[in-house]
Amino acid sequence: MADTYKIIDCPACGKPMKKVFLPETGINIDICLDGCGGIFFDNNEFKKYDEQHENLEDVIKEAENNTFPIQPDEDAVRVCPACGANMVKNSTSDKNEITIDECYSCGAKFLDHGELTKIRAEYATEKERADAAVRALLYSPEGAELARLNNSSERVQRKLDRRNASLLGKLFNRLMGI
Repeated sequence: MADTYKIIDCPACGKPMKKVFLPETGINIDICLDGCGGIFFDNNEFKKYDEQHENLEDVIKEAENNTFPIQPDEDAVRVCPACGANMVKNSTSDKNEITIDECYSCGAKFLDHGELTKIRAEYATEKERADAAVRALLYSPEGAELARLNNSSERVQRKLDRRNASLLGKLFNRLMGI
């Protein structure tokens, strides 16, 4: 879904959000300045601003450095203001310290007040974040099970390769039309 130019209501507190235009990318970021201080990113906008080196000073100045009158229920189900689908709560990294609202329908993300600064402080780059996620998976029970299944699959493939290389295997394959 493309960047929306209409005024949208905050998914956390329902107040109208203000658009902050970022000239270097041509993107409007929606900020809830009269309510809870949340920030809404349409579709893939968040990826352009989740790292420390990416310029987002205008948004941080508007939303992150202020206090806001409304403290929304962080556990409530939120509805995406761009497409109307229910948003899903997901952790932003392997650390499981920050949970944001994501829309699986249109790709939008909503961050509560203060979460953007915390996310940007977790890892310096997207590569560091991805490497940490891979390490966490590799050293988890799930990762060990995936490695076991992968090894088992490789053993089966080696047996098939040996069989296919033998004279009887080649004959069998020819008879089966493989």
